[in-house]
Amino acid sequence: MISKLISPARLISRRSHVLPDQLLVSELFFEVPLDHSNRNAGNIRLFGRSATKHERPIVPVVGPDAVKAEQKPWLVYLEGGPGFGNSGPQDSPITRMAIDRGYQVLFLDYRGVGLSTPVTAATMNIIGDPSVQATYLSRFRQDSIVEDLEAVRACLTHEYPEEKKKWTIFGQSFGGFVALTYLSFFPEGLREVFLTGGLAPVGKTADETYKATFRKVLERNRAYYTKFPEDVKRVRHIARFIQQQEGGRVALPGGGFLTVPRLLTLGLAFGSHGGLDSVHALILKMKTDLDQFGFLGRPVLTALEQFNPFDTHVIYAILHEAIYCHRPGIASEWAAFRVGKELEEFSWLAQTPDLSTLSDSGPPLYFSGEMIFPLHFDTYPELMPLKDVANKLASFRSWPTLYDEDQLRRNQVPVYAASFIDDMYVDNGLARETAALVQYCKVFETNTMYHNALRAQTKEVMAQLFKLRDSSID
Repeated sequence: MISKLISPARLISRRSHVLPDQLLVSELFFEVPLDHSNRNAGNIRLFGRSATKHERPIVPVVGPDAVKAEQKPWLVYLEGGPGFGNSGPQDSPITRMAIDRGYQVLFLDYRGVGLSTPVTAATMNIIGDPSVQATYLSRFRQDSIVEDLEAVRACLTHEYPEEKKKWTIFGQSFGGFVALTYLSFFPEGLREVFLTGGLAPVGKTADETYKATFRKVLERNRAYYTKFPEDVKRVRHIARFIQQQEGGRVALPGGGFLTVPRLLTLGLAFGSHGGLDSVHALILKMKTDLDQFGFLGRPVLTALEQFNPFDTHVIYAILHEAIYCHRPGIASEWAAFRVGKELEEFSWLAQTPDLSTLSDSGPPLYFSGEMIFPLHFDTYPELMPLKDVANKLASFRSWPTLYDEDQLRRNQVPVYAASFIDDMYVDNGLARETAALVQYCKVFETNTMYHNALRAQTKEVMAQLFKLRDSSID
């Protein structure tokens, strides 16, 4: 269970500067407990950037009025992932629109990512053996993240009047999962919640989630090969080349390996605007190298190893299935692998296709989607040293509860969500169940956008969200 005894974070440092477009950005470091329920477990650091409009009033405001002017309501952006840090405020799709509506915005890197005590193979080696590492990493999911957020809120609003202490959160993708955990355990800290592609499958296991998302992945594969029918032969040709190499793998410049199964994980991009095209462009580059030179050159291999950047986003790989372990007693046990290998189209998960089945005239090889498999920990150099701890986390069962469904049913905090019918990452059917569960949740639903619409179609998405907030149903 999440601890309700949250002490304010300690602000270690603040440095501010003004960008050329008159955006005032402050760089903030906080100190919080590693384990909020056990202050003796040590502390970690969190990093964030705040952004507000840099204003120079004609008549300077001093005294209490100056303090009051600086106490604008906070909007906290919760990034997707898990495992991704924030870009600079000037590069975020929501900064200007939020500031123009009177907010000051906070971009807080989750623990373990960005500049917030980042998790890497090297930093894990300092922690201890795989058992110690597993215990450490078990504190890096939504449950700990919301405790961090509540601690930072108490710190930043310490001198605010009571009516301004609550803040707004904006969750994209996994950020929506975090937001629903926040609503479950600390609703008193929230004024309103915005979600885009983040209506988490509350109460569903990893197995149930992946059975739903694999169905959508099948649809996106069909769309890919319908748009690029020539890639049926190209993908099979590339797979045959890889399988013909010693050990059935090609060494990558960064130290990892390209295998047929790793090639077929490129479908992670299929759920985003432009995702089909980006995979096609990489497949075209690979086939062109093979046609002209008979091998894959460094530029294309570098592009491939950076396509799914798990080497620089370790938490994404190592805790991805853990975010679906919603209560104690549940272990993921490599759910995506178990579910996928039973499907004919993804039989390559159980056994790599042999050369006899890889002629150019065969059926399409299907790509997987947003799934992490044991094979990732055999082919990515940053993940290889973490294979043992990944296996321990896959069998870990002492996860805290992530959601309080009773609290969500009686929720009083307004929630405004954008949900995408063709979302490959967050199944729309499960998202609808969550929307129906959460009281005071208004939803804009569309089949004209994909999961990353917040960045790809910012104005349209933000306009719809604020319309939900500002307009009455009647």
